[in-house]
Amino acid sequence: MKTSANQRVNRFLAVVERVGNALPHPATLFAGLAVFVILLSGLLSQFDLRVVHPGTLKEMQVVNLLSVEGLHRILTEMVKNFTGFAPLGTVLVSLLGIGIAEGSGLIGAVLRVIVLKSPARLLTFVVVFAGVMSNTASEVGYVLLVPLSGIIFLAAGRHPLAGIAAAFAGVSGGYSANLLLGTIDPLLAGLSQEASRIVAPDYNVNPACNYYFMAASTPLIALLGTWVTERIVEPRLGVYTGEEKSEEVKRLSASERRGLRFALIATLFFVAFLLGGLLPANGYLRDPKTGDILHSPFMSGIVALLFLGAAAMGIAYGLGARTIRNDADVMKGMAKSMETLGAYIVLVFFAAQFVAYFNWTNIGLILAVKGAEALKASGLGAIPLTIAFVVVTATVNLVMGSASAKWAIMAPVFIPMFMLLGYSPEFTQTAYRVGDSVTNIISPMMSYFALIVALIQRYDTRAGIGTLVATMLPYTVVFFVGWVLLLILWIVFNLPLGFGAGIYYP
Repeated sequence: MKTSANQRVNRFLAVVERVGNALPHPATLFAGLAVFVILLSGLLSQFDLRVVHPGTLKEMQVVNLLSVEGLHRILTEMVKNFTGFAPLGTVLVSLLGIGIAEGSGLIGAVLRVIVLKSPARLLTFVVVFAGVMSNTASEVGYVLLVPLSGIIFLAAGRHPLAGIAAAFAGVSGGYSANLLLGTIDPLLAGLSQEASRIVAPDYNVNPACNYYFMAASTPLIALLGTWVTERIVEPRLGVYTGEEKSEEVKRLSASERRGLRFALIATLFFVAFLLGGLLPANGYLRDPKTGDILHSPFMSGIVALLFLGAAAMGIAYGLGARTIRNDADVMKGMAKSMETLGAYIVLVFFAAQFVAYFNWTNIGLILAVKGAEALKASGLGAIPLTIAFVVVTATVNLVMGSASAKWAIMAPVFIPMFMLLGYSPEFTQTAYRVGDSVTNIISPMMSYFALIVALIQRYDTRAGIGTLVATMLPYTVVFFVGWVLLLILWIVFNLPLGFGAGIYYP
């Protein structure tokens, strides 16, 4: 019976993969979608599709890009769409530092230590858990952990795509789980507070209002991600037969051990620099006006710190191991890391145009508001209503990638509605974050989706969007079921969601 069920799942995922891979090249697909949005905006603008933006209370309608004004905007903002696409700069700057660390041999040495020292049975769990924790500084997981996990799995004799999938599931599918607060927490809390004041003008929502639920979700997502990787994804992928060669797992030489000692010393100095700027109340990495850490140069400059830290450790290792002898070797490592990004940059160009056009037309906003109104009118009970809200959020996430942009639209509708039904703004935000996370890994609108496609094509040149969606779909289903059950448990036992935050609103 179990074998039969596994066969049915594998057949379904094979169909998903074939259909997805039958699509054009991802860059061509994004280009086609951009053209489709332009044509669709022209068609829908002929109908009286209007909604009131719940945040600004302004009437919104479809903006026609199939017009002279639309043509002018497309032409004048094409470069801005590309260069202003948020993940582009993050990836480029981060990989410059990582390129130094990789070119010096530091990453290869560390990987060998991980493979040699880590228990094989815990490798998957460690990767998923690390992905979840990387959400404190969200970009780091995408640009560092996901590609490294593929390398680690290959070095351990396992399929590299399974490593990429496990890390991606933790970083993106587990976006709303963590043991630490991240940059998204104060952002969402601010939007929730503004929405709650439609009903209660003095209501305050603190950034740690979901912390207890997030902390409980962390081991849950790590365990579920491990189970999906080892029981579904890896057996389906089979044995890796691609041309990419793994790093030979051999014991470190004397020069490599000296390099690691140099890198450790550089790491300790870098950590001391960070602690010196964060621990004192007036630390130089805190907000100079408020002394806050969450809204500070440290959090907003996390990518720059990643670059500096990786560069410092890479150079220190290279000097110790004598793999870096002059400044030209440093620059060579940075240049080599850029050579692998050609396909990604092409993808980003077309993806950035598509995302920009979709936002300009207001089609995504109208879809979100109409869906919210339908759920509001459903009259469902507490648990069914919560599940339905999670489903709506997960669905909207497929067409609107930004967590804050979606919440800016949905919070003014759902938070007042749930407050009037007796549920706190913090609870509504919790349910939203669950739905916003589970479909990240199968949504082409997710900012780093193009990067993950490029990463899997490194190991499988025939892979495409279908391969990625088919690989990640089991995580979406299992995460959705597990997280919703946890949310129901929270409701049944009326557990606190975070600091000073409960489920019910009096």
